[in-house]
Amino acid sequence: VVRRSLLQRYEHQPFISCLAGFYSCRWKRYQRERTEPGKCCCSMVTFCFSLVFLYTWGEGKNDYNSFDWYNYGNLGFWFLWSLVILIVAAVLFAYISLLLVLAMCLLAEGQQLYLHWSHKIGTFLVLGFSISSLFALSILWRDHGKTVRLSFQVTAPYLHIGAIAIMVLLAWPVALHAIRADKKVTQVIIVGPYVAILLFLFLIPLGMYSPCIREMGTLGPKPALIGHRGAPMLAPENTEMSFMKTIEHGGDGLETDVTISYDGVPFLMHDDTLRRTTNIQEVYPNDTGKAASFFSWDALQKLNAGTWFLKNKPFVGMGSLSKADQNQAMNQSIYTLSSFLRLADSHNKLVIFDLYRPPEKHPYRNLWLRKVLDVILNESKIKRHLVLWLHNSVRSFVQSVAPGFQHTMGRKAPIEDLLKHNIVKLNLVYTDMSSEDIRKYAEANITTNFYVVNEPWLYSLAWCSGAHSVTTNAVHLLKDLSQPLFLMTPQQYNIMWILTDLTSAFLISLIFVL
Repeated sequence: VVRRSLLQRYEHQPFISCLAGFYSCRWKRYQRERTEPGKCCCSMVTFCFSLVFLYTWGEGKNDYNSFDWYNYGNLGFWFLWSLVILIVAAVLFAYISLLLVLAMCLLAEGQQLYLHWSHKIGTFLVLGFSISSLFALSILWRDHGKTVRLSFQVTAPYLHIGAIAIMVLLAWPVALHAIRADKKVTQVIIVGPYVAILLFLFLIPLGMYSPCIREMGTLGPKPALIGHRGAPMLAPENTEMSFMKTIEHGGDGLETDVTISYDGVPFLMHDDTLRRTTNIQEVYPNDTGKAASFFSWDALQKLNAGTWFLKNKPFVGMGSLSKADQNQAMNQSIYTLSSFLRLADSHNKLVIFDLYRPPEKHPYRNLWLRKVLDVILNESKIKRHLVLWLHNSVRSFVQSVAPGFQHTMGRKAPIEDLLKHNIVKLNLVYTDMSSEDIRKYAEANITTNFYVVNEPWLYSLAWCSGAHSVTTNAVHLLKDLSQPLFLMTPQQYNIMWILTDLTSAFLISLIFVL
């Protein structure tokens, strides 16, 4: 309106024409600025969802192996799906982060935020991938949420610094839009939520808890390491080579799985069938779906239990195998319980095992426990204090015929019940980890073991929480930790917290003033 009026009355005066052009430019700029916040908010929401999924999936690395084996069981072939998802999540996060940085730069300079149609599609793809992946995790892998919550106990101090840094970066566009706003109400709507979130982040350390923030001299001993099926990252699981690798790398105990052959020989096998960890498809191609316990020991001895590992080595192992290790792995066979116990006894290592009852119509379905006890007590003659007896059925019978076992429970229970049944150790999934429960059980002389702990951050958390031992696939990695990761004193953390808040408050105030 102003432009037209000026042009009609003073169309021959250059100064007035320039003034009219100025108003025209301001009007066009105002029109395009009205659409900028919506695009920026969409990018911001996509960035947040992408960041949450990347952190959630990244912290679940401890269970990648289980995730990949689960897919193997359903799909019938092995592939590193977990790593692929991590790479895709990282690439998409980097992409949306770059778009957001460019958007912030354009807005800060008062330029139009224009996204090419391909970037609009890309933004919605990232948003859809992140939301659908988070939803799938919450439905299909519910325990993963517990893992993420545990990770906060060690990463929260550093996530706090990262969140404050993001708020500092957002200060410039927030201040710029607040200054440009014509109404006080609009300014309050823009600045109010920002200030509220900032104050929340400033004060959140008051309610933060981490067992790794502790006074000097209060840290307990390093948790003992029990090899989960031996050292499955270095050798075929549940084989002599795998257990020897655990012993060579300083493991304190050995964990395995025991089933009974058709003719009554206890042997080591985790799966119901032999398809994954043997070459049964070559030797007995018509029996690949047959239960492992329905094979005689003579038939089991003809199978190779190591070649599968070499085929999947780029996926299941870490590092490269020497030529000697490759030759050794190629010659591994199914291991008997008797040989396993003799090996552990000769190296004075603890043993813990899951016992699998044979299926119906198996000749040893009702005699399997007696057969296992006979191997432990008479054939191997392992020192009884080395045996962590986990199986819960007929525990009183086992205590009567085999006194000296360290009886272990696989779930939490009231201390009175545990003491009543002479339980001296709990074997718990790591998602049940609680420093308070560990301390409570320790006061009753009941130690705790957590499985399966592979990542250094999770092992550090178990260490700080007071765990006595962990079952792990990565003895060779965790043995090198001299102290927990993220360990600091309360004084060190208070200094880090106060300096972060003061520095960020100064920078944000300076940005708003400018």
